[in-house]
Amino acid sequence: MLFAVCGWIWVDTILGALGTPPDALPLARSYLRIIFVAVPMMNLLSFVMTVLRGAGDSRTPFFFMALAVVLDIILNPLLIRGIGPFPELGIAGSATSTLVGQTVSVIAILIVLYVRKHPLRLAGANLALLRPDPALLRVVVFKGVPMGLQMIVISAAALTVMGIVNSYGSQVAAAYGIAAQLWTYIQMPALAIGAAVSSMAAQNVGAGRWDRISRIAASGVGFNLVLTGALVALLWVFDRSILSLFLSRDSAAIDIAAHINNVASWSFILFGVTIVLFATVRATGAVMPPLVILVISVLVVRTGFAYFMRDVIGEEALWWSFPAGSITSLLLAAAYYRLGGWRTLHMIENRPAAGEPPDTGLGVPRQRAHFSPETPNG
Repeated sequence: MLFAVCGWIWVDTILGALGTPPDALPLARSYLRIIFVAVPMMNLLSFVMTVLRGAGDSRTPFFFMALAVVLDIILNPLLIRGIGPFPELGIAGSATSTLVGQTVSVIAILIVLYVRKHPLRLAGANLALLRPDPALLRVVVFKGVPMGLQMIVISAAALTVMGIVNSYGSQVAAAYGIAAQLWTYIQMPALAIGAAVSSMAAQNVGAGRWDRISRIAASGVGFNLVLTGALVALLWVFDRSILSLFLSRDSAAIDIAAHINNVASWSFILFGVTIVLFATVRATGAVMPPLVILVISVLVVRTGFAYFMRDVIGEEALWWSFPAGSITSLLLAAAYYRLGGWRTLHMIENRPAAGEPPDTGLGVPRQRAHFSPETPNG
């Protein structure tokens, strides 16, 4: 909430620091202010889905993430262009669709949890669980802060590249802005797969089933290649049709955006593999190596390539910086996955087990999930 309020108040300062072209400033201001309003709902939805995945329920978060994405996709052109009964909001309509999608999804998932009396809902005596546990709080701080810094590194790199993009004028800035919006959709399968992989890997680490970890990671990589690859292929085939939903067909920005996608969008397949590998090693508490890898690949390689190579190849350096960063991050992540010491780490040391978890009613029931003594390999 504090981030949303500060962003709303200082939006002009932020845009000024990014070197936003004067003719694009009103549009950028209206877009960012609504996005800042959406931040609390986005974070709350992410938190609830993470808790559910950690409890072994990956289906419910998937359904409600899909709800948010579908609402965002459907409302985007309707609110931008004012189709039918919807108001014509221009670029602010894109941010509004995100706000609506996230808000509806988080309200819906909370209603479902309380209606179904989910064991993880906070009610009655469970409200006492809001009192921090010192041992868990230390884990959150020492493990959670580096994970949070990873997002700051990615955001800092994005802001740096955006600042360079703005120096090429409003058409290039508009094209990059739309391309970046489409990339958020391309990355969603990898993020969802990474969250599921992290939860499954953590559960098997806790159970001492290290023989499953490699299979979980391999499955995650495979699903990422298929799903993210399919989205990239669709964007490549129908690029102009998709871009025309956001930009007028006679706009010069469409040609620029199509070129940006052709150069950079495939690199998110590689970055998706990196996300899965990071999710696997983080399940044991290895949070610093992924942070270091991101600093090197995103801050040093990507932004360095975009900044220093622009004198050689011009604005092309901006678009090719994404493949450069993704290739670097994948190579480093794969090297750490194969050779690093993450398998010797533990998220929480010497903490007694809490016993058998309750049946949530949302995943596979325990009765069917457990093997009987007569079951082979049980």
